[in-house]
Amino acid sequence: MSAHPSACAGAVAQAIASGQVSAVEVLDATLARIAATNDRVNAFTAVWPERAYREAQAVDRLRAQGLPLPPLAGVPYAVKNLFDVQGEVTLAGSVVLKNNAPASQDAVLVHQMQAGGAVLVGALNMDEFAYGFTTENSHYGPTRNPHDPSRIAGGSSGGSAAAVAAGMVPLSLGSDTNGSIRLPAALCGVWGCKPTFGRLSRRGSFPFVHSIDHLGPFADSLHGLALAYDALQGPDALDPGCHATAVQALVQDLDLGVKGLRIGLLGGYFEDNANAPAYAAAQQAARVLGASAVVEWPLAAQGRAAAFLITASEGGSLHLDRLRTRARDYEPLTVHRLIAGAVQPAAWYAQAQRFRRVYRDAINALFADWDILLAPSTPVSAPPIGTETLDIRGVTLPCRPSLGLLTQPVSFMGCPVVAAPVWPEASAGLPLGVQVIAAPWREDLAFRAARVLERSGLAHTRAVEW
Repeated sequence: MSAHPSACAGAVAQAIASGQVSAVEVLDATLARIAATNDRVNAFTAVWPERAYREAQAVDRLRAQGLPLPPLAGVPYAVKNLFDVQGEVTLAGSVVLKNNAPASQDAVLVHQMQAGGAVLVGALNMDEFAYGFTTENSHYGPTRNPHDPSRIAGGSSGGSAAAVAAGMVPLSLGSDTNGSIRLPAALCGVWGCKPTFGRLSRRGSFPFVHSIDHLGPFADSLHGLALAYDALQGPDALDPGCHATAVQALVQDLDLGVKGLRIGLLGGYFEDNANAPAYAAAQQAARVLGASAVVEWPLAAQGRAAAFLITASEGGSLHLDRLRTRARDYEPLTVHRLIAGAVQPAAWYAQAQRFRRVYRDAINALFADWDILLAPSTPVSAPPIGTETLDIRGVTLPCRPSLGLLTQPVSFMGCPVVAAPVWPEASAGLPLGVQVIAAPWREDLAFRAARVLERSGLAHTRAVEW
């Protein structure tokens, strides 16, 4: 097997375990690929070869000694630059934090990936403080979509999706508050997983909205996504927001299929706010999975509105002291929204949180009747960089907030989602995504349904030819 990094994560790990290639050889190829392509994509904000070689050499020593290798041994990955990495300053897409002390230890999920044998190669571009859907970052430049560099990669985890799509790394980590994993996964044509709220530890990541933030992986195959998700799991008593007590081993159950599962296609709000190609992709997925009905997601518009209020309030509050003295150092696309959130009436925030309890009850009741629900990930395929408005079903809407129309109602509930990449002919060669949504704590069902979509040929990644 070639040491080319664009091979999927499972194939890389298997080749290293069998001795076909060493972890150092894979890393050599990975760093060469990053050097050759990052100028075109701008996914990486930092590359750390010294650490990467230490980790790759440790994998090769284990194999030379005949010791068992962990599932991701030697697989390269990178992280959104809001994850703490020991010895590095956590930037969170900003220059406001650049003079902070370096992190004293790795984020929990970085530690989990290292324990799984993966090799960390660098940090990835993002919207400043995760407040955006486009990764048009004025400090570090926009991340470009590998399938058309004139277009956005999505956000706020744009670098995480673009690095995988460009074949720089087979795995990456990102965060998702209102859609920041699912949206760039869709626009860049890769797999993504937003787990159940509280499933994975967030300790050691720079927060955006404490009560909605999720962390999760991107991958160039569903098997690689499941490998990463399995490695990331584990309870964390020091993270009060992490409620996981048991580990789901997803890789071993990927091929159980969907027989007996109750599957529906979300209509109403999710059809009204998606252009025809995006909704058609979800309809195709519904046909492949044998969905039996079109289903209404209750209170979707109200859920999105409440998510906006909570996002603005918590985001603004977190940055209030810095905004008082350093507002000019913030990203122009971010600063006014943070200031507006900081002065938002507390009563609005309280009302949104009260509504959230009503909303949770309504969605839990929905999942009493359904196991899997399908919806488009985005209203449109990737727009050109700098786009200010979108036309969605004949209505002109502001581009940046409207990209999250279909993801915000789902993450506000905290449901797990696998973002599956699809390539409709009507989208002019650009990818779109389908959200495979399950009830809280049922990631296993979402992955099983996504596997059927992958095996049917509907959902898949495409290599970028430079």
